[in-house]
Amino acid sequence: MKELEHYIRAASRNGRPPRPGIILGIRMALAALGRLKIAGLAHHTRSLVVVVETERCLPDAIELATGCRLGNRTLKLRDMGKMAATFVDLVTNRAVRVAARESANRKALELYPTVEREEALSLAYRKLSEEELFDVAFVKVQLRPEDLPGYRAPRIFCDRCGEGVAFRREVRIGDRVLCAACAGKTYYEPL
Repeated sequence: MKELEHYIRAASRNGRPPRPGIILGIRMALAALGRLKIAGLAHHTRSLVVVVETERCLPDAIELATGCRLGNRTLKLRDMGKMAATFVDLVTNRAVRVAARESANRKALELYPTVEREEALSLAYRKLSEEELFDVAFVKVQLRPEDLPGYRAPRIFCDRCGEGVAFRREVRIGDRVLCAACAGKTYYEPL
């Protein structure tokens, strides 16, 4: 698997190999691209969208192997606490969801009982077949136009705080246009 080893080398930091989750994420991306029959990513730069279901190491691995990023609106986070991702080919309108099997961890520890857990997982994630590592299913994903790369819309200003809101993320309450924070949907509390 030359491609896998290329990405593993790219993910290494200061001569240290990547963590097992990064290797699993790279394998996940390669499995999905294979199922979608995407051979080269150069022509898919803005026509592949990936929705990751955890904020752990998976987004880093997906970014490395696909080039999808939050900054170019091709990487989405729907944190469901799962080691899973859905890959959407905007050209063919096909999507595949790849989820890590819990049984792969047990299998890794059985294969390498004499090494430390993290090393056993790293070794096994390189060796196990896609079928042993993942559940793969073709799915349908409905992406809103404002969630697609390249979407353009005017910036709306919050009637309460005056901050700009992009990509149709404003909240309309009666005749008022508010940002999510002023509408009570915030992750922070002002001091």
